[in-house]
Amino acid sequence: MKLVWSPETASKAYIDTVKSQFQNFKESGVAEFLSAMAAGWNSKLIVESWSYGGHIATSVGLAIAAHTTCGRHVCIVPDERSKSGYFKAMEEAGMSSTVVIIGEAEEVMEGLAGVDFLVVDSKRKDFARVLRFAKLGHNGAVLACKNACHMGISGFRWHGVLERGTRVVRSVFLPVGQGLDIAHIGAKGGVVGFTKGPSRWIKHIDQRSGEEHVFRG
Repeated sequence: MKLVWSPETASKAYIDTVKSQFQNFKESGVAEFLSAMAAGWNSKLIVESWSYGGHIATSVGLAIAAHTTCGRHVCIVPDERSKSGYFKAMEEAGMSSTVVIIGEAEEVMEGLAGVDFLVVDSKRKDFARVLRFAKLGHNGAVLACKNACHMGISGFRWHGVLERGTRVVRSVFLPVGQGLDIAHIGAKGGVVGFTKGPSRWIKHIDQRSGEEHVFRG
């Protein structure tokens, strides 16, 4: 079995995320984009890392994607302060189904087998460790690194942070928000883990800059 792209599911999550909120949130464009991707690949286990003071829009988008696919949305936080802040922000946004886990990357990721969609923030010092210790799904996975323009990851390469033997099918940098670096990971066993249905173009207009971004399912 492979991850199969569904433009209809992607469109639904995208539209629901736009409707939910967050026209004033700095991360709104990133939220809609990642929500569409997570739902479009029918991700059943969606994982993100977050810390106190971070934007919440992407988390809302991922929660919507998980609801759309009948999947799980899990957030990894470093401490109790972050957990409390995350719960409060998500409750204010009307989201209450996300599982929040406190702990170090190695320990937490060990207990999350079969990750289909993983989002990390390059501004977090442990983002590379979260990627390295991720237990990705056998059918392939999609990894996304937010704030990829951040100078702290100059020279970033997916092969340099992922577990040895992980097969990157393709990767792309997108000028959404402060930069999104996205990698598609192949299914284990040497079979390409992504099958696309009929293509559909999805257009996103950045509410702040007015820039138009188009991506294809």
